[in-house]
Amino acid sequence: MSVGETVRIEAGGARIEGDLEIPEGARGIVLFAHGSGSGRHSPRNRFVAARLREESLLLGTLLIDLLTEQEEAEDARTGLLRFDVGLLAGRVEAATRWLLDNPRTRGLRVGYFGASTGAAAALVAAARLPEAVGAVVSRGGRPDLAGEHLGRVRAPVLLIVGGRDHTVLELNREAMRRLPPQTRLEVVPGATHLFEEPGALEEVARLAARWFARHLAGGR
Repeated sequence: MSVGETVRIEAGGARIEGDLEIPEGARGIVLFAHGSGSGRHSPRNRFVAARLREESLLLGTLLIDLLTEQEEAEDARTGLLRFDVGLLAGRVEAATRWLLDNPRTRGLRVGYFGASTGAAAALVAAARLPEAVGAVVSRGGRPDLAGEHLGRVRAPVLLIVGGRDHTVLELNREAMRRLPPQTRLEVVPGATHLFEEPGALEEVARLAARWFARHLAGGR
């Protein structure tokens, strides 16, 4: 059984919101960084988060909005903030520090699940907080946008890409050369960028659950 709550996190003068759920006996917690033009209510990320809690029973989840309501309105007009990886990574860092300080979560190992540009933000934050982050999973991510930070990531990284998402797949293969040796690339056959095909998102959740169970919750 897990108890959920909405939390508010101070992040460099802004206040962002998140949905926190922690099953009883959890050993780790996964922070979700959404992709371009999305938010903490992303149905794909919420599906994966639910599967992580249900399947492992050892992982809590925190889904956050990387932008404030005002910033989201600005981004809807300009489309610029969703690609400001520095800003987004700062928000992921702030949420991570909140997890490390919060009485309910400070004893849990932290992992990141990033989608699209949120994956780049997660990788930058992982590079900046190497002692705090135990594992990273990227779904259809843009690790190339993390630039020079890729070489400083120490956490084990799982890159999940759809087999028909050709451009992103090539970008992930190139980024993999700069990530740590324990990085792994999983290609979901027949899947496109949003993993909307039957069974595709279920496969993402399965792969992510195994990765986090191994690196955060002490499973295999």
